[in-house]
Amino acid sequence: MKAFRGEILSVPDDPAAAGADGIRHFGDGLLVVEEGLVLACGAHADLADRFADVPVERLDGLIVPGFVDAHVHYPQIECIASHGEQLMQWLERHIFPAEKAFADRAHADSVAAFFLDELLRHGTTSALVFATVHAGSVDALFEAALTRDMRIVSGKVLMDLGPEGLRDTVASGRADTEALIARWRGRGRLGYAVTPRFVPTSSVEQLADAGALVAAHRDVLMHTHLSENPGEIDFVASRFPEAADYLDVYDRFGLVGPRSVFAHCVHMGDRALARMAEAGAGIAFCPTSNMFLGSGLFNLAQADSHGLGLGIGTDVGAGTTLSMLHTLGEAYRTCQLKGASLDPFRALHLATAGGARIMGIADRVGGLLPGQEADFVVLDSAATPLLARRCAGASLHDRLFALQILGDDRSIAATYLRGRLAHRRGVELGGTA
Repeated sequence: MKAFRGEILSVPDDPAAAGADGIRHFGDGLLVVEEGLVLACGAHADLADRFADVPVERLDGLIVPGFVDAHVHYPQIECIASHGEQLMQWLERHIFPAEKAFADRAHADSVAAFFLDELLRHGTTSALVFATVHAGSVDALFEAALTRDMRIVSGKVLMDLGPEGLRDTVASGRADTEALIARWRGRGRLGYAVTPRFVPTSSVEQLADAGALVAAHRDVLMHTHLSENPGEIDFVASRFPEAADYLDVYDRFGLVGPRSVFAHCVHMGDRALARMAEAGAGIAFCPTSNMFLGSGLFNLAQADSHGLGLGIGTDVGAGTTLSMLHTLGEAYRTCQLKGASLDPFRALHLATAGGARIMGIADRVGGLLPGQEADFVVLDSAATPLLARRCAGASLHDRLFALQILGDDRSIAATYLRGRLAHRRGVELGGTA
């Protein structure tokens, strides 16, 4: 058992519904950890006597739950900031050639290790991650995550209509998926997601088989893309003219349910959003990639009007940063352009407990609540001279907002996984805690 003392903030419930009751803030707080789990979290004055014999580490900064990235592509980390064109052309020009390299397991191992260390450096402790069509790309990611004790959910990409060298079959996709689930189920803090890339790269038969896989394994997620870019949407409409909309294509194959996470959802009608809410599906809002590829601006207010579950995705490599702080800044700008506003407390919720909820892990991470895993980050509001000047004497609201707009990896003073140090700014820990 050990304890951490400092300023603690978590937002386990969405302030859009719960108001101030969703925010837990302790100016002088104590976080008590036993065997990697939160035993208690509250005001130091209330807990000090109860845990008087527990060793205490003082942490300078703002302690918040570890960030939860609800949509990111690890094989695309080396393609970040690739110039030119919109989604479909960008995939052909940059992404598909890069993903073909993951047939080489050594390459996958190298990229997976780098990617996960970068997540920790940016304060992300849990993530829903796209791999590639190669089963070995999932093995590489899971082995690296197991070594670091990270909570990672991923799966082999299904794409039997993919380009040459990046294509499976219905049979091989199922066989690889079943084998991966059997190999990794119950190990560490790992989870599996059945992962059809998106409608354009899977046959009717494979989409149906993906639905069968989700139905057969009640502990897996379904992770894919939806209504990201106008060109993609037009392609899907021409291929499935009988469908009510893009979501309806997935729905026909049993892929819309309470374990479904759809990235983007930029161009959505009310029928589709109502159906998603009815099914309990979640949305990963990916502001930096939506803007980088010229896809459009996600309508947070419209999604809220249907009561949808929401998380935040960096979506690297179309996304331009692994920093959830920076991504939240772009989410704020997106909302401003849509005539709405994103409160910093709600932004923190979406980047922690909100993402955990749509990933089905909100009972384990995201709120620093008793019984949850003690994954947390220490934010430094004086990480740069400008931040320090802006935050001097500022309220909690204004400090948090300044971190959201001006913060990045430099603002991550330390990252902890189950109460163990996994990253400290400026210190090389060898990739493990």
